[in-house]
Amino acid sequence: MAILGSLLQSTINFGETIRKRISPTHDSVQQEEVLTKLILKAKHTAFGRQYDFDRILRLTHVGELNLYDQFKEKVPIHDYNKIYNEWWKYGLLGYKNICWPGRIKYYALSSGTSEASTKYIPLTKDMFNAIRKASIRQIFSLSNFKLEPKLFESGILMLGGCTELNQSTSYYEGDLSGIQASKLPFWFQLFYKPGKKIASNKDWDKKLTEITRNAKNWDIGIIVGVPAWIQILMEKIIAYYNVETIHDIWPNLKIYVHGGVSFEPYRKGFEKLLSEPLLYIETYLASEGFIAFQKYPNQIGMSLVLDNGIFYEFVPFDESNFTSDGTIKESAETKLLGEVSLGVEYALLITTCTGAWRYLLGDVVKFVSTNEIIITGRTKQFISLCGEHLSIDNMNRAIMQVSNHFNITISEFTVVGVPYDSLFAHHWYIGTDDVVSIDLLKEALDAALMELNDDYAVERSAALKEILIDVIPTSYFYEWMESLGKSGGQHKVPRVLKNKNWESWKSFLGSKGIH
Repeated sequence: MAILGSLLQSTINFGETIRKRISPTHDSVQQEEVLTKLILKAKHTAFGRQYDFDRILRLTHVGELNLYDQFKEKVPIHDYNKIYNEWWKYGLLGYKNICWPGRIKYYALSSGTSEASTKYIPLTKDMFNAIRKASIRQIFSLSNFKLEPKLFESGILMLGGCTELNQSTSYYEGDLSGIQASKLPFWFQLFYKPGKKIASNKDWDKKLTEITRNAKNWDIGIIVGVPAWIQILMEKIIAYYNVETIHDIWPNLKIYVHGGVSFEPYRKGFEKLLSEPLLYIETYLASEGFIAFQKYPNQIGMSLVLDNGIFYEFVPFDESNFTSDGTIKESAETKLLGEVSLGVEYALLITTCTGAWRYLLGDVVKFVSTNEIIITGRTKQFISLCGEHLSIDNMNRAIMQVSNHFNITISEFTVVGVPYDSLFAHHWYIGTDDVVSIDLLKEALDAALMELNDDYAVERSAALKEILIDVIPTSYFYEWMESLGKSGGQHKVPRVLKNKNWESWKSFLGSKGIH
């Protein structure tokens, strides 16, 4: 019997039971407490003085005004460019007490998927503690999945960014996954793979090669990482050892923890690499904080983390609040958690213990229950050339339908809106290494999109005159990402191409003889 595994499982079960007993507070109360703590802690910062946090707290204390109403009235909405140019850039120069007490010593580098420029996301000691706390809660939630004790003795492979951080004059920078891995508690080192030495390798290809060479020496039960790169790694391991599936190397592999992008386009490719099903657990961990995670098997959405250093606002993602290119308007309407409606798309605003204030995260979510969400897209990654309002969620679902229909694996795709005659078209680039008729694929994809999106169906008989399709090798997407310096780690292929990304993609395809 796996004694250590049984002890760990008992601890996890006990921890989750205690957590449920001591946290019965209503969602709205939890969120109000979070906002109060954030404003209180930051009231003496430059940002807090600018927006008179002390007065907000004083008037709330005597009962004259509602805390959130004052906060919303005084503090403007920020996208990354606004908060960076007005506030965060001074932290990079070494100034302290800008948006959060103290000096920012760590920055997560996040290029996102909309443009090529690098974003510097501040990370504070409070946020490290918040992420650690949420991670422990997620571990406790494993008690809901009825797992075998021996799983808790297996290794956990975390495929992330380099743990060897870049040092500047006054701060360290790197991928969030790499920064996290460099700060893992000592007890976790017993389970963590690939280990500090391999994880510190800055060359992504060499890192994958080292993991592959060591794979047979490890008993991996859980893998964590972005779907595309996990799939590439498993294919590499299978080929290196000349075996049929990844379970020939890791027979105890049971769980895959994923996040960042929809897993559905990768599911078929994953299943070809397995000899038995995996338990898929979705996590919403952004560079800006730990937002949500899946608590139960077969749960449709992810449960928001409500009492852990992040305050949420929700902006209906529609024309009244956003411009045609996905830029939020100054007059945007915001809603609190208790005011949202099921099935409506909302852009996420967060205020956090890193000094992000009413910050547009860039993700679009939809509520499937009281505090459970699914990610449906990005504010800058949708297509609405003529009112078709095509979201990433629509695209993912349509791609899944056609891949199942033709029994092919489509791991990557991207789409761009282009002029066509005097009107418009969508140009799709679909990555598959299987044989498929482009004409039949085009017909099936168009039909699936019309079924999923009424606005798209209307515009296909009006201004959206055509859809164009190029089927290309899956590897082209990763080669392009590598050419941008975005291979590995947390980098994802953008589902919608605009501006610089579109120009870069066209140039890359031209080098491959595709015009």
